[in-house]
Amino acid sequence: MSDDFLTLAGPAEAQTRVKASVFLAYAAPVASEEEARAILAAREKAMWDANHHCSAWRLRGGVARANDAGEPGGSAGAPILAAIEGAGLVDVLVVVTRWFGGTKLGVGGLVRAYGEAAALALEAAPRRAGTVATRIRVRYPYPHTAAVMRVLERAGAAEIEHGYEPGGEAGIVELSVPASAEAAVRDELREATSGAVAPERVADAVLYRNAPA
Repeated sequence: MSDDFLTLAGPAEAQTRVKASVFLAYAAPVASEEEARAILAAREKAMWDANHHCSAWRLRGGVARANDAGEPGGSAGAPILAAIEGAGLVDVLVVVTRWFGGTKLGVGGLVRAYGEAAALALEAAPRRAGTVATRIRVRYPYPHTAAVMRVLERAGAAEIEHGYEPGGEAGIVELSVPASAEAAVRDELREATSGAVAPERVADAVLYRNAPA
């Protein structure tokens, strides 16, 4: 599985009107289901006069949810989720709020309306690319400084932080590498220093960059 994924860099809104019904879509990046539910609850509270707050979210790891929020089954949450999937995005929430205009749209009309509003909000939102990464800490004796730095440069290490052990007996460097490269980087560091370093895994991480145009 690739370490790379595409998500949103920030929120955006889009509004459509179909036969006097207003559909206000809000797309935003989220890191967890808890965050998605909190944003949904805040939208429901802020726009209490709306008839429906339909939503969907899709996270890395395969979690995906769709909620029709009182609309006919499959007419709202599913097309919103389809818009997210069609855009190739993860770690994303879309909430589409509807104010009923007095004319029923039918299931087919609702599917089109919710899907279109979601797609427009996603299109309006800025995007960024991410790479699933691992944070590593390396303690190294000073004679091995050059060897360690060469390995990190070849590995494309990012978010590098340098430090020193109390007493000044060794250097410490903390860095992030793509998760799929972690084992190779560990092996290279051991080989380059003849086993003098034992890289320590600190945490999971994500490296973000601007999405390609």
